[in-house]
Amino acid sequence: MTLTATSVAAQEPDRLAELLAQLAQPENAGWRRVERQVVTEWSRSGSPAMDLLLQRGRDALREDDAQAALDHLTALTDHAPDFAEGWNAQATALFRAGHHGPAMDALSRVLALNPNHFGALAGVGTILAETGNKKAALAAYQAALAIHPHLEKVREAAERLERDLSGQHI
Repeated sequence: MTLTATSVAAQEPDRLAELLAQLAQPENAGWRRVERQVVTEWSRSGSPAMDLLLQRGRDALREDDAQAALDHLTALTDHAPDFAEGWNAQATALFRAGHHGPAMDALSRVLALNPNHFGALAGVGTILAETGNKKAALAAYQAALAIHPHLEKVREAAERLERDLSGQHI
């Protein structure tokens, strides 16, 4: 059975748009709270069973059990193919398991469903940087930072790529 609802977040676009607007403010000292709220909104599928699969997959990732994570998250994406956060978690598990191609495919699904997913954009940047596509990686990092300017590791990676691409190695 396929879940027909995309996610609870998709049903509350005004609240999510307001949270993303707050997150995009570079001077927002409370950005961590706002980030947690955004992720919480994105993590609500609208189905307790699907939310449980997401939680089990995330728990397995925290325990470094990539196979268990993939089992839970594949079941999630099979049953709720329109739930972007399920694809995002699956991309994380695939990346950790060393499956960069399938991780990139999952990230593409995330971004098709949720173009504002700064975590997926950062993940795309990471994979592109690791595979030597520096210009595209920089563009992905810059897109993530446009949505969430507080991602320090992403900012640092973007700055490294900018230096590399300009020939200024430090």
